[in-house]
Amino acid sequence: MAVLFISDLHLEPARPTSIDDFVHFTRNEAREADQLYILGDLFEAWIGDDDDDPGLKPIVAAIEALTNSGTVCLFMHGNRDFLVGETLCIDTGMRLLEEFETIELYGEKVLLTHGDLLCSDDVRYLELRRQLRDPAWQQEFLSKTLAERREIAAGLRQLSQTEMAAKTEEIMDVNEDTVRETMRRFGVRTLLHGHTHRPAIHEFEFDGHDARRIVLNDWYGPGSYVRWNESGPIQKTLRAAKN
Repeated sequence: MAVLFISDLHLEPARPTSIDDFVHFTRNEAREADQLYILGDLFEAWIGDDDDDPGLKPIVAAIEALTNSGTVCLFMHGNRDFLVGETLCIDTGMRLLEEFETIELYGEKVLLTHGDLLCSDDVRYLELRRQLRDPAWQQEFLSKTLAERREIAAGLRQLSQTEMAAKTEEIMDVNEDTVRETMRRFGVRTLLHGHTHRPAIHEFEFDGHDARRIVLNDWYGPGSYVRWNESGPIQKTLRAAKN
């Protein structure tokens, strides 16, 4: 058995093939695992647990079926689905994680995070993040109608796309000093995250020890995940979905 990690699927009804891939994944690879960690941005946008978009129902049903099968499913907020709340977790059987979580895998202490807080050079994004994560802002947003929330979410996505087009690649990647400070704060030598859409295993020296930073891939192309067992972590491509 093994532990699986995914992030940045950005699932939405406009990309039905990706939803099909996720459903297939939950019925196959994920059912062979002890645990599945979803480290943010499972959804392209999540406007509240009362969202009635029928295009999202297959995703929710797939997670519920997965947890009912015995695989433990753990979810961490990303920058697109930070409004996932207790209701969705109860309905699906997922457990909600903090923005930083340390776990032990086969005797190794590992720090998990979505990854956006490591991109400390992206000051404009971090300012917006503080606003969107403010409980007062979220309460006001969730008090609006679904139609109003969808309109606001579309505006935020457009703003994000416009600003990303004007930013350098370096600004949107992690800051190495922030990575080291974060790892030192949590006392780990292994960090696993998503968000940057730059899959890799970075090995480096850290405070006199070997360390590594594992970056998950997005699902805009062929979907992938990290599978971790007693032999360590390895990046895997999804099995082909049956037509």
